[in-house]
Amino acid sequence: MIKKPPRIEFTDRFNKQRKAAPLEIKVAFMESLELFLESPDHPQLRNHPLKEKYSGYNSIDVTDDWRALFRIHESKTQTVITFHILGTHIQLYG
Repeated sequence: MIKKPPRIEFTDRFNKQRKAAPLEIKVAFMESLELFLESPDHPQLRNHPLKEKYSGYNSIDVTDDWRALFRIHESKTQTVITFHILGTHIQLYG
């Protein structure tokens, strides 16, 4: 069975946070997403699983301060990557 390319989804919460973010963050997220789709483990993204409060999520760097949190769901035919939270390091981790 051939696996389809990953499907990217965004929660309503993520879309609201992205809409409220400054323009430079919106642009930076789209650039990070493009890089993520080409090479999810690219060092610039610092893609890593989270613990404690955000256990089950992964995080990628959007800028030095902004992060995008997502979950991955794998099925036999497709991977679905859902972005849930966008925010600064302080907003997310205190």
